Amino acid sequence: MDEQEKLRILITDDSRLLRKKLREELEKLNCEVIEAVNGKEAITFVLEQEPDGVILDIVMPVVGGIEALEFIREVAPDVPVVMLSSMGTPQKLMQCLKMGAIDFIHKPYTKEQIAQNVERIKKLKAKRKAKAADEI
Repeated sequence: MDEQEKLRILITDDSRLLRKKLREELEKLNCEVIEAVNGKEAITFVLEQEPDGVILDIVMPVVGGIEALEFIREVAPDVPVVMLSSMGTPQKLMQCLKMGAIDFIHKPYTKEQIAQNVERIKKLKAKRKAKAADEI
């Protein structure tokens, strides 16, 4: 994958402050950022904008993160989803990972956790591209 190609990451959280901080982090990592305030918006953006990865809060109004994750797995099974929540019980963690999330980050997150997941999303995107090229 071209080093200059920006990853397109969808941040979904009802906290404007968290979205702002996360946007700044991701932009430093050369990512293009899309923001959603709830799971319903996230689902719409996944369908319309086709992001390379999604960062999804669990507790949100309208549609929560777990319901959004379930729908995203159905409509876009290859899009990597990272759960980000302060409501991180071991049961929720296991549920999200079983549903196909690639990671579960407890708030407050660290810059390193975000950078590691951006790298994972980048590698998964490269694998998808290579697989698609092989199928042609």
